[in-house]
Amino acid sequence: MTNKTLSTAQAMRYSRQILLAGFDLDKQEILMNSRILMIGVGGLGCAAAQYLVAAGIGKITIVDDDIVETTNLQRQVLHSEDSIGKKKVASAKDTLSKMNRYVDIHTLDQRQDHEQLASLLLAHDLVLDCSDNLETRNALNEMCYRVGIPLVSGAAIRMEGHIFCVIPALRTACYRCLSVFFGEQNLSCVESGVMSPVVGIIGASQANEAIKILCDFGSAPINTLQMFDAMNSTWERFIVKPNPQCPTCSDNS
Repeated sequence: MTNKTLSTAQAMRYSRQILLAGFDLDKQEILMNSRILMIGVGGLGCAAAQYLVAAGIGKITIVDDDIVETTNLQRQVLHSEDSIGKKKVASAKDTLSKMNRYVDIHTLDQRQDHEQLASLLLAHDLVLDCSDNLETRNALNEMCYRVGIPLVSGAAIRMEGHIFCVIPALRTACYRCLSVFFGEQNLSCVESGVMSPVVGIIGASQANEAIKILCDFGSAPINTLQMFDAMNSTWERFIVKPNPQCPTCSDNS
């Protein structure tokens, strides 16, 4: 990929970021040359994608095989009533393309098998896990760790959500070190419901962590589970130590 350089118009567009202490023109150019793979463009993905595109990510590839339904509109803010029946990735691209013409937006409307996903990972700098099930999160985690790609995983249900960052190059704890405590129960919004702004808060926070990791800006919350309780409007942080017997990230894996 040819390196993009910041134009005067882009410097003005992103000036409120560039003004941040420690986030200068160089950081913005790093962001403009970064590639994110996003799995899922439901509630989390819609929130995360719009902020990444607005912030000036260079390329975003969105993978989702679902179509827009009426029940999605309560929280999946890239889709509208006119989107019902359309592929989610097509609807999302239509909206995102109008937000920022400088961003390269790719879409895939089919589930990727192991080989396809491995190839996709190698063409990106970071993965944003916005999926809605534990099986996918664990599979993404394993593949990201094996190829050394940072992963920002998020989940939201009812009135709560969580974020977990995995950076293989730093030998951090992986998502499987955490998910081993979840048990077999795998609830979804269909059975349990979710408050609309909760997915927005988690998705936007995923975008924030992704930008920080890509640009080496601030400190990524490694080995840390961040949990949001919307009912009480509180965040809690829990240390997750790497599991020495983890089949994904331990020395024995």
